[in-house]
Amino acid sequence: MKKYGIIIIALIAMISFNSCKKFLTTELTDATQTNTSYYKTPGQAFTALVGCYNGLDLIYNNDAVPAELEVYSDNSFGGTGTYDGYGWAMMDEFDKTVSPSDVSMHSGGWKSYYQAIYRCNVLLQNIDKVVWGDSIALKKQYKAEARFIRAYCYLDLVRLWEKVPLLTTPTSANVPQADPALTYAQIMSDLRYASDSLPSNQYTSVPSGRVTKWAAESLLARAYMFYSGYYGTATIGNETATTALAAVEDVIAHSGHGLVSDFNTLWPAASVGKNVSYAGESNKEVVFAIKYSATDNWSGDATGNHWMVMEGIRSQSIYPYQAGWGGCTVDPKLWNAFPLTDTRRFASILSVADENLAYTKSSDCREYTGYFLKKHASLCDKNLNPIAIASNFQTGEDQDLFAIRYSDVLLMAAELGSPNAVSYFNKVHQRADPSAAAVSSVSKAAILAERRLEFVGEGLRYWDLLRQGISVAASTIAANTTVSLFYDGTGNPPSASKLQANITATRGFQQIPDDQITLSSGVLKQNAGW
Repeated sequence: MKKYGIIIIALIAMISFNSCKKFLTTELTDATQTNTSYYKTPGQAFTALVGCYNGLDLIYNNDAVPAELEVYSDNSFGGTGTYDGYGWAMMDEFDKTVSPSDVSMHSGGWKSYYQAIYRCNVLLQNIDKVVWGDSIALKKQYKAEARFIRAYCYLDLVRLWEKVPLLTTPTSANVPQADPALTYAQIMSDLRYASDSLPSNQYTSVPSGRVTKWAAESLLARAYMFYSGYYGTATIGNETATTALAAVEDVIAHSGHGLVSDFNTLWPAASVGKNVSYAGESNKEVVFAIKYSATDNWSGDATGNHWMVMEGIRSQSIYPYQAGWGGCTVDPKLWNAFPLTDTRRFASILSVADENLAYTKSSDCREYTGYFLKKHASLCDKNLNPIAIASNFQTGEDQDLFAIRYSDVLLMAAELGSPNAVSYFNKVHQRADPSAAAVSSVSKAAILAERRLEFVGEGLRYWDLLRQGISVAASTIAANTTVSLFYDGTGNPPSASKLQANITATRGFQQIPDDQITLSSGVLKQNAGW
């Protein structure tokens, strides 16, 4: 991982995962290092922490969750190529009969989440063995960072699959699924510890990519809002709407984060299209990012951004867009939801017609709409050569995922009832559309509508729908989806009512990988609707 010296030697020195052999199994890859002999110095603890961060790289490379979330929502279709399988159509329609062979399609992601969690648990279990000396402050910091990473992983897991094994110590036991209330309580405990333990310095004092107090407070509010919304519970552990609001207000008041002035400068593709300078991956709006470095291979320790290629325009490079796999074709209804003066439309969505692109491969792209996601579009030069540090554009991309942006913090604070809600909303809205008049009052519905336009392609829309309750999520996705564009190979794609029924049946959660259920000897139970 770039920018602060993450070293992949951690993957050798640390303990790795191999859940293909046994459910949540671990094995030591370097016999010269053991938990007993390794954890002695702060430097060794840092290397272990490096392994925890690297775990975040590997998760989305083994399961393209940021792209998949756009497909689950009302933003995008599954798309992909005409001759590809129908796994992404299955996810899009919440219907396993569309692609019955894809019963384990999330297995790579499931295993990678637990690999990252395992690394965090090993570090946390052994951190007291380190001789810290004058570096005792580092102990608290490393512990807080590891607990944040663990919470980040569990928040994804529990929102994707709801009932998942909850592990807070390294174990190879066959652990049953936990009540989601317990998982969320652990998430909140980890994030509260990180929020209270990390320094209160402004974000600029922390190397890019490292967890900060501000990232922990922001994620705490995100986790609280999802759980309280979906489950209708006002308190999670010791956290309430009041403490969640206080957390994001603290970020706003003290972090030093802010909005960049031009939304287009946040994204490489939009910056090229508008001929403006890219703000970079360490700009003031980035509260937390998953960091990537270009690596020219598909190996299990590769740190390049492997999932970006999924969203690329199918089969044909057209300057400045590098060809990709054509996933996540954008529903025209989303394009039309943007006001003409909203700068986020150009920055977020690639429009073949509006950008006068001579695209001739539409017949290669399933569920072609004329629109692709742009924020994570791979780029090429004018000679149509990939712009990637490594030679393979599919694995050599190094664009980070901005997991938390400051605009999210502002809108969360507004939704949680900040006295400054109108001001926060106007900052986001008028940055996107400088010609827009300031509003004098703001409703939850207006905030949620603003969030949809602000975070297209960033994987937040589906969570925002689901936390309003499954009935709202299912009906909204069905209403906003142009179902006539579905193509799943069955000859009988779902109607809007059928799509709504499918989502309702699953309660919005995804299919637990069948191979993991088998490896657990049936201890894991499949989610309803799958």
